[in-house]
Amino acid sequence: MTPKPGRTPWDAPLAGIGDEAAPDAAGQCAALRQLGWHAIEIRSVDGIGIAELPARACADLAARLHEADLDVVCLDSTLGNWGSHATDPLSADLATLDALARRAEVLRCRWVRVMSYPGGGLPADRWRALVLERLTRLAERAERLGLTLLVENCSGWAGTSAERLAWLLDEIASPALGVLFDTGNGVPHGYDGLAMLERLLPRVRHVQVKDARHEGGRVHYTLPGRGEAQLPAMLDLLWSAGYRGPLSIEPHLAHQPHAGTTRSAGPAPFVAAGHALTELLARLTPPAVRAPR
Repeated sequence: MTPKPGRTPWDAPLAGIGDEAAPDAAGQCAALRQLGWHAIEIRSVDGIGIAELPARACADLAARLHEADLDVVCLDSTLGNWGSHATDPLSADLATLDALARRAEVLRCRWVRVMSYPGGGLPADRWRALVLERLTRLAERAERLGLTLLVENCSGWAGTSAERLAWLLDEIASPALGVLFDTGNGVPHGYDGLAMLERLLPRVRHVQVKDARHEGGRVHYTLPGRGEAQLPAMLDLLWSAGYRGPLSIEPHLAHQPHAGTTRSAGPAPFVAAGHALTELLARLTPPAVRAPR
């Protein structure tokens, strides 16, 4: 389902990963509606990943989302993420994709976030070959299931290199494969996120918004626009290139799944991140209405 426009100068759909606001469906919906947004990205509910969510719970979630007037823009799977490995049984991942397709049907969403598999000690050529094989098989299955897999610039063989990610998509050449770009990942992973975005722009289908900065030898996540991710320049670049897809906040201010940490902060940090994004968008001028030089 096409999400309703968000309240931005550009009418881009605004969303957020719900479990960053609250573990339960009611809390997730409430946080998005507090922002006045009409879209949500689903990763987990009550601590259960979307692929493992029981059928009845998924139906209840769909009903609650409908009542809250929230469309689902993406399902965030664990396929290829930091908890997986390129040598894991492929059959298990194919079964997970089948389960995700069933959840996607109920939630009326066809996009699934994946990553590109850590290799943990594998020789470079073997790692690349395994990732190519796995994502080829998953993309083939996804196409049959009517899903699109969006590879995030995060964990895995292609996670921190625009060249690797572009090569992977070129080699697989599947209409069921695209890029999910996370604006903040370059800060903790040590690469220039803006340069990566410039290289991947034509392939980007979905954008997750976070920001971060280095302080005291550690990475600290910040409100959008307060960190080192060059977020204003990224948003400007996306709009200039014609991107009109979702902007979905994943602020990591309280909930960081990759680190296994959650602060009992309630929805306030998530809502603050949403307001920071809308304020940032309001300060940017769409290129179409800029005064000529």
